[in-house]
Amino acid sequence: MDDALEDMLVSPAEMAAIDKDAADSGIDSFSLMRSAGLAVSAAALQLFPAALRFVVLCGPGNNGGDGYVAAEALTESGAEVAIFILGDADNLRGDAARARKGCRLAGLPLGAYEPQAGDIVVDALFGAGLARDLPDVAQTIIDRVSASRIPVLAVDLPSGIDGRSGEVRGASFTATHTVTFMAPKPGHVLMPGRQLCGTLEVFDIGIPTRLVAARASSLRINGPGVWRHYAGGLDAGTHKFKRGHLAVLSGGPISTGAARLSAAAGLVAGAGLVTLGSPPEALATNASHLTAVMLKEIGSAADLAEWLRDKRLNTFVLGPGFGVGKKARDFALMLCDRGLVLDADGMSSFQQEREKLFDKIAECGGQVVMTPHEGEFARLFPDVAADTTLSKIEKAQAAARLSHAVIVYKGSDTVVAAPSGRAVVNVNAPPWLATAGSGDVLAGIIGAHLAQGFPAFEAAAAAVWRHGEAGIRAGRALTAETLVENIPPRP
Repeated sequence: MDDALEDMLVSPAEMAAIDKDAADSGIDSFSLMRSAGLAVSAAALQLFPAALRFVVLCGPGNNGGDGYVAAEALTESGAEVAIFILGDADNLRGDAARARKGCRLAGLPLGAYEPQAGDIVVDALFGAGLARDLPDVAQTIIDRVSASRIPVLAVDLPSGIDGRSGEVRGASFTATHTVTFMAPKPGHVLMPGRQLCGTLEVFDIGIPTRLVAARASSLRINGPGVWRHYAGGLDAGTHKFKRGHLAVLSGGPISTGAARLSAAAGLVAGAGLVTLGSPPEALATNASHLTAVMLKEIGSAADLAEWLRDKRLNTFVLGPGFGVGKKARDFALMLCDRGLVLDADGMSSFQQEREKLFDKIAECGGQVVMTPHEGEFARLFPDVAADTTLSKIEKAQAAARLSHAVIVYKGSDTVVAAPSGRAVVNVNAPPWLATAGSGDVLAGIIGAHLAQGFPAFEAAAAAVWRHGEAGIRAGRALTAETLVENIPPRP
């Protein structure tokens, strides 16, 4: 793959436009289909050299055309191949019809396929453009293949996955390996599509990079390329205040642990100073657990206002273990002109007064990041959450526009979105990150990045990625404490 396409995500609609642009530029569209089909056949032979039979399931469109090319190439290689066809092949048009004509094998109706031991299924029924439920006969075949545990090699995307949203349309194959073309699609990285794709191979079929880049939006897979230019090394003359002063606000005496996790993560992640702002009744509890993290008594809005006179105090984390209510709302509204990570209770406090928060963020123009999980997202953005026509990416983008903040829509497929529409999807988080305190650690890492001068979008994207890497390093037995210990250096 071209390095310029490496982290790019292209929607099915954008890919259709790219294909048209390629044809309009004089590139033979059938040559692209042939390249795709040959890539699939090469993957099949490499991955399954001992296959007794390749069963190619061909659909009624260009995905089926890729399948016919692959079937012919596999036959030429000497493999045993059978074709099963959805619909009437005589109705094929354009490149797909040409591919069918060039395939010497007779086909049987899709419903006639009965899996046999030693079969490898090449799924070329529907690609990333699928936006409706699969026909019944396709769902029946998926059930048969799933029951037989036969490996599936998917062409473009396992049939049944919506390439825009990653959702399953009635039923879906579970692929061992998926070959897609030019760039991944959202359905490859959003759940549940991601877990149904198996390993993903992106093959360059010959469309110039300039044509892909011209149509692609600012959607990316999260990685160092998104934010590396903000993550330079330290200069020899730096000091702790240049590295940023992060403040984390603590809750009461029986709920201080979450804020301390955020503070510890912020320190490890690179903030020059970290101070825990604690109510007076929790000072003793917090003091007994802190060393490098400093402590300051902050019990009221007046205390906070006085503290804010220090302009070196540039970033706050509010929410972990803080408590839901008026105090959280008052504090948040005072902090919107600084770097602010609004997490957990900080967000939930605005369930009934969300417009006041959103207006304040817009007015202050600060660097605000909000970090909702599924339930918190539904409480803070109920209309967006209820819109079943939107993908997770589109929901995060809509929430960012509405709130004027960067949204970290958490989950195994965390999406980071900016009010401008920029978005990244994270893919490096291991499942064992789903543990108590993990989100508090993430809030602290985001806060550290904001304190160091990252713009809010890059601060969040980098933090989500480092959080995932920390989870990998910590291993399956991680706790939030060991997660902090394993935060990697900035790339």
